[in-house]
Amino acid sequence: MGELIFLVWSDLVGISRTRGVPVGEYDRRRTHGLGWALAGQALTPFEDIAPNPWGPMDEVRQTPDDATRCRIVLKPDWPALHMVLCDSLDAAGRPWSCCTRSFLARTLTELEDSAGLRIHIACENEFSLSGEDGEDLAWAAPFSLDAVRRIAPFADLCTAALLDADLGLETFEPEYGVGQFEISCAPATGLAGADRVVLTREVVREAARQCALRASFTPKPAPEAVGNGCHLHVSLWDRQGRPASFDPEGPGQMSQAAASFVAGIRRHLSALVALTAPSPVSYLRLGPHHWSCGFDAVGVNNREAAIRICPSPERDAARRGHAFNLEYRAIDATANPYLAIGAIVKAGMEGIAAGLPAPPLIARDPAEMSAQEREVSAIRPLPASLETALDAFAADATAQGWFAPIMVEAYGEVKRMEARMWAARTPERMCERYARAY
Repeated sequence: MGELIFLVWSDLVGISRTRGVPVGEYDRRRTHGLGWALAGQALTPFEDIAPNPWGPMDEVRQTPDDATRCRIVLKPDWPALHMVLCDSLDAAGRPWSCCTRSFLARTLTELEDSAGLRIHIACENEFSLSGEDGEDLAWAAPFSLDAVRRIAPFADLCTAALLDADLGLETFEPEYGVGQFEISCAPATGLAGADRVVLTREVVREAARQCALRASFTPKPAPEAVGNGCHLHVSLWDRQGRPASFDPEGPGQMSQAAASFVAGIRRHLSALVALTAPSPVSYLRLGPHHWSCGFDAVGVNNREAAIRICPSPERDAARRGHAFNLEYRAIDATANPYLAIGAIVKAGMEGIAAGLPAPPLIARDPAEMSAQEREVSAIRPLPASLETALDAFAADATAQGWFAPIMVEAYGEVKRMEARMWAARTPERMCERYARAY
């Protein structure tokens, strides 16, 4: 019986695109991969392609990274899910300037070269589960055992698949919304942490398909529904594998490097959300009182802050730094994880290079503070729409300089088109389409 292995890459809108080859042909494709039109990077999440610099000319080679190859058998009567992640290489075998995975890899090298630091990455993957036709699952109390036992065959199938794929599954949890769940995987170092995000989502979707369900990572399945985030947890480590984010005497127990890293992210946060909350539907979730964030605040265990400092649960003083981490909350699954994480690291590097001091730490919901109180702490509202976020990105020359000019152009065209596409549509229709796309 024949079997396909899928060569997978994540594009500017965070969709896993693919081309498949018979398994017997894979070795022949490992060096040069498969061709893909440059203009494929201008696809929206829907049946549209944005104006782009390439048109019908030229292509890149989607070239597999064999270290990411995984073959997972979920049910014996279903074909295996066999996939490998790719880098986009030009004709000379160099990373293409619009390859998002190569962008993150290059950024992580810069972080180590400039600051002697590596980064551990983990994401909380929230998703909505529904029937194949989109109908809601039966109501169950939020966070309840009942909620997860109603979908027990899916939960067990998904758990087995994630463990089989060695993706570091830590928790499978019922969430607040109807049919909403969360899967958290252990942190991985560098590029492997972002790879884990892509692979985890595809395994979850596959498990849902095989249970006659649909899993969607959309930020907002319906206007009135609870939103899905993809909270990003990062920590800094030195070359010797020692934690470098934690200092028990530092502000919020952050080391000087971590404090400057956070300050750099906060300095560029309005521009960053164009990359981390990059769809019109993102802004139905992002905002005050949503347990996401509406302001560029930073706080210890503050779930209305854009950056939450997560104290370590370790009681052993010698190991407290190992579990201490920073959570970036203004992110969802419509973002390309390589692009989003790379940009966040770039901003953090700017903060380290400038030696920025720790930002003010807020112990309240910033939406409950007066305008004067927010002004004293220099807390600013985040963009409230994709258009506003894109304007902030365009106005931030430093953020623009993190990318090749052609990537900035292509990304702007795709996202401006996406914003225009939904400007006059109803929120209900927008949520429906994004739920199907993601």
